[in-house]
Amino acid sequence: MNAAISPVLWTAMLVAFGCFSLAMVITLIRLFIGPSAQDRVLALDYLTITALLLMLVLGLRHHSSMYFEAATLVAMLGFITSIGLARFLLRGEVVE
Repeated sequence: MNAAISPVLWTAMLVAFGCFSLAMVITLIRLFIGPSAQDRVLALDYLTITALLLMLVLGLRHHSSMYFEAATLVAMLGFITSIGLARFLLRGEVVE
């Protein structure tokens, strides 16, 4: 345990890490089993959000700004991917 982090915060980060990991496993199940393409797209979007949150918790734990920069990139790529997949499901093409 790091000396700069209080035991309460350390425990909260471990609980958050466990909850986000469990959410990712459940989301992966929905991604592979999802009955429709829309369910799979939503699962992929939620997977990027939970990965982003997991990276933020790791950034707090390790006191590194690199995790926050990587989380920003994941958020931007997740947003662009969601728009592309939504356009593909609605129109059947991404680029006009």
